[in-house]
Amino acid sequence: MSEIRHLHAGVAISAVVLLLGMVLAPATPASAQPLPGCPDKCGNISIPYPFGIGAGCARDDGFNLDCSDSVSPPRLTLQFEQPQQMVSLSLADGEARVLLKPESKCYQPRRSRSSDVPTSYTSINGSSTYRYSPEKNRLVALGCPNLGYIVDGSGNYVSGCMSACRRPSPSSPGNDTVPRLPGRCTGERCCQSIIPPTLNFYVPRMFNFENGTAAADDELRGGTTPCRYVFLVEHTWIDTVYDDRKDFNRSNGHFEAVPVVLDWAIRDVYNCSAAMRNKTAYACRSAHSVCFNTSDRQGYRCNCSEGYEGNPYLDGGCTDINECLRPEKYGCYGDCTNMLGSHTCVCPPGTSGNPTDRNGCHPKDNFTLALKVVTGVCVGVFLLVFMCFWLYLGLQKRKLIRTKQKFFEHNGGVILQQQMHSAGGTHGFRIFSTEELKRATHNFASDRVLGCGGHGVVYKGVLEDKTVVAIKKSKMMEEAETKEFAREMFILSQINHRNVVKLLGCCLEVEVPMLVYEFVSNGTLYHYIHGKEPKADIPLDTRLRIAAESAEALSYMHSSASPPILHGDVKTANILLDDKFNAKVSDFGASKLAPTDEAEIATLVQGTCGYLDPEYLMTCQLTDKSDVYSFGVVMLELLTRKKALYLDGPEENRSLVSCFTTAMKVGRHQELLDSQVRNEMSAEMLEEITYLLMRCISMNGEERPTMKEVAERLEMLRRYQQHPWAEAEDNAEEIESLLGREQQNANYQLEQQNVLYLKEGRNYTFSM
Repeated sequence: MSEIRHLHAGVAISAVVLLLGMVLAPATPASAQPLPGCPDKCGNISIPYPFGIGAGCARDDGFNLDCSDSVSPPRLTLQFEQPQQMVSLSLADGEARVLLKPESKCYQPRRSRSSDVPTSYTSINGSSTYRYSPEKNRLVALGCPNLGYIVDGSGNYVSGCMSACRRPSPSSPGNDTVPRLPGRCTGERCCQSIIPPTLNFYVPRMFNFENGTAAADDELRGGTTPCRYVFLVEHTWIDTVYDDRKDFNRSNGHFEAVPVVLDWAIRDVYNCSAAMRNKTAYACRSAHSVCFNTSDRQGYRCNCSEGYEGNPYLDGGCTDINECLRPEKYGCYGDCTNMLGSHTCVCPPGTSGNPTDRNGCHPKDNFTLALKVVTGVCVGVFLLVFMCFWLYLGLQKRKLIRTKQKFFEHNGGVILQQQMHSAGGTHGFRIFSTEELKRATHNFASDRVLGCGGHGVVYKGVLEDKTVVAIKKSKMMEEAETKEFAREMFILSQINHRNVVKLLGCCLEVEVPMLVYEFVSNGTLYHYIHGKEPKADIPLDTRLRIAAESAEALSYMHSSASPPILHGDVKTANILLDDKFNAKVSDFGASKLAPTDEAEIATLVQGTCGYLDPEYLMTCQLTDKSDVYSFGVVMLELLTRKKALYLDGPEENRSLVSCFTTAMKVGRHQELLDSQVRNEMSAEMLEEITYLLMRCISMNGEERPTMKEVAERLEMLRRYQQHPWAEAEDNAEEIESLLGREQQNANYQLEQQNVLYLKEGRNYTFSM
């Protein structure tokens, strides 16, 4: 591919002037010392030795500069094979900035061929002094499509990048506006690449990579640019000067020149060690100068020693810095004494403090002997009190440890540990310390309270592994319960059912053990149907699913747990809902292991008014049928959205069970159901659910079904509700198959003893 050079696009003149104004600040006189009799400036640029203008003014030919006074302002030029204008020079940094013209290729409108000129090259190879700075420069390619790269004198690839254009949207013909990608020079119409070190010669090349070949003017389509460029430039130019829209949409502005940073050094030897062997040619002439190697390991430079400034390349060029005259820079606001290469800084007599801080020296305190004695006595007394206090804390800590250990043993902690060890695994069950639960709840803060129940307060906690848990802090426990606590905890920890809240652990270091459960996010079923902002619409299928899942959990505890577990306090407040509104039975505060002795009698009736089994009230004996009765009340709440007990209402309407059974006697029980349930429930479904409810809330426990029967029946009813034939009256066989029994018109005969009334003067003892 033939390369072309057309220098007619670039930095706007105003931008170049702004850049020159930023870098042409005059250097300090001490660091800009030329040889005597040699020009010290060209325009506003200081010319320090080893650089020079004119014969004998520079160290060698590589540092010779030309100053043209025929232009305004005067122009400083490097004497390369291709003279280049210098715009700044730094002795301390070892850098020089020059302006270079970018290599370009442009297509002329309405011509069959592009304007071509021979490919140029850029070289500082004629001087061993300079290298293109790899840290300060970047190779930039502009225009698209464009593969811009540079090669060395042998034609070998050195560095390059590729820029592309984004095509206009086909849906908007004639619209050349294409959204820009974020960032500057990231590949869209502009790309950049780093260059290797020790570079002092390169030839720029460009290649139109579209379709793999160069394209003529008549092949240019939307999305390409009329000009393409490739050049080296100082990296800050991309962020401060380059403007994509401005530079590619102007009609007559062109890149005239761009700044490039050159690293200069004394390169007649490669390092300081070699240079010091030849004192005649050694460049660091000042007595207070130091030599250091360049980063590219192809030369060295000189600096004044610490505490000195000036030109290290001249005899006597480095002079002592009087730090006392520059307090802001060297930070001395006290009595300063200048010395060769350093200084001392102390607070004035009669003061003390930090003299390197402004107002850091303060008058000395008159700390008399009496004050010292008093201070010593006070310190001694303080240490004695501190030791006593420390001893007291140690004794209290030991007492607390003993108390915790006592509670741990009393609550069956040792037995529980032995059972867990003998079982061969904990199944995720842990014994927590008091400190762990305090940290998890911010010391049981009030804003962590999830709710208060009949058996204690429940807190939300976050464990150290970020697990969110619910921590129940119980109020009281009977002595008999304490003795059986370890055994019950071990059995409860084995429960692993999707509809039972998982018991994760317990804390036995307190008087009343604390329980740690998994956290369930959507609150209780009670708040779901009765809360301040209850759910507006609850489909019948959702109600049946929640009831079926709760019944399945209770059935699991009654039938599958070994030994069976009786909940003892089934109510809507103890049924939790997760983020998908799946039911999880919780709060085993009143739970009991099924008694092995039929004569076992409870000393305290526990439960919640409105849900308590009438037989349990009379016999004080908790059975699995007691949970069935309480679950029947929960089903009534779900279907009617009425509370189990209204103590502030008329006596005959206080109990939901009483209201429902009374309505059943006169055939008006359907009126108690929630309007949405009445609309969705068929006559057959109403008959089946009523039959199941009346069996559950029967006064006689033997007439109640088991929880397993209830769970199976609810699942059948739910499938019947979802079945596509459920509304058809002529599919008796299918309905009969789904319901699991022959359709019949149940005639419920209710007698007076089947209805529980709450009469005045009847007092019961409950654990609320």
